[in-house]
Amino acid sequence: LSNNHGICFVSGAAGVLVGHPFDTVKVRLQVQNVEKPLYRGTFHCFQSIIKQESAFGLYKGIGSPMMGLTFINALVFGVQGNTLRALGKDTPLNQFLAGSAAGAIQCIICCPMELAKTRMQLQGTGEYKQKTKNYKNSLDCLIKIYQKEGLRGINRGMVSTFIRETPSFGFYFLTYDCMTRYLGCEAEDSYVIPKLLFSGGMSGIVSWLSTYPMDVIKSRLQADGVGGVTQYKGIMDCVRKSYHEEGWRVFTRGLTSTLLRAFPVNAATFATVTVFLMYMRSEDNIPECEPDPVIHQPSTL
Repeated sequence: LSNNHGICFVSGAAGVLVGHPFDTVKVRLQVQNVEKPLYRGTFHCFQSIIKQESAFGLYKGIGSPMMGLTFINALVFGVQGNTLRALGKDTPLNQFLAGSAAGAIQCIICCPMELAKTRMQLQGTGEYKQKTKNYKNSLDCLIKIYQKEGLRGINRGMVSTFIRETPSFGFYFLTYDCMTRYLGCEAEDSYVIPKLLFSGGMSGIVSWLSTYPMDVIKSRLQADGVGGVTQYKGIMDCVRKSYHEEGWRVFTRGLTSTLLRAFPVNAATFATVTVFLMYMRSEDNIPECEPDPVIHQPSTL
C-alpha cells in the first residue's frame, strides 16, 4: 500500500470501529417487525443487544466493511479526484458531480459488502449464545448467497444502493468543500484541526439526511428473505408496503442512531487523517490542509 492508501485504510478503520455499533442499531430498527417490535427506540436497542447478545453483538458484521475499506477508498478517491480534474474547475457544482460519480462507481463493491454486513448484523438476534449460525463470517455469507442465488443474489439491493449513494456522496463532498471554504483551512491556522473535524462531521450528517429514506428501503430489501420469507418484489413494492403498514415515519426508522454515529465517525476519520498528514508533512513537505483527497464518506461505515 502507498502512504495515501495506508492513510485511507487506517482512517476508515477508525471510523468503522467508532460507528459500527450505531450501524447495527440502525439496521435492527429499520427492519424489525412493526407488529412484534423487539426494540422501542435507539437506546433501548443498544441496551437490549448488550444484555441479550453481549457487547460483541454490536460488532456483528464488522468484517465486511473492514474488508471493503481499501477497495472502496481507492475507487472513491481515484474517481472523485480524476472527475474533478476532468471537469476543469474546482467549483461547488463540480465537487457535487465528482462526488456523485465516485458514489455511483463504488456501489459495485459497496452493495455486496453491505448485504453481508446486514445479514450478519441480523444473525442471532436476541440470542446470547447463537443456537444456529447460518454464516461463519462476512465472506462465508457472500459465498453461501452466491451458491444459492448467483450474482443476482449478492447484488441484491444494487439499484437502491445506487439511488442512495450517488447523491449522498455528492452532498458529502459539496458540504465539505463549502464548510472548509467558509471556515478557512490554512496551514498556519492553529484551529485547522477542529475546523476539519467539524466540517467532516457536518458533511456526514448532511449526506445521510439527503438520502436516508432510501437507506431504509435498501436495508429492508437486503434483509428480505432472511428466515425464508420474502416480502418485497422490488423498490416500489417495498415503499408501498412499508408506507401502508407504518406510515411516513417508517422512512425515518433508525435515524437517531445514524445521526449520533455520523459526526463521531467522521471526527474519528478526520482525526486519524490529520495525524498521518502532519507526520507525512514533516517528512515530505505535504501541506497540513490536504486531507481533502483522503476523506472517507460515511455511508459504508
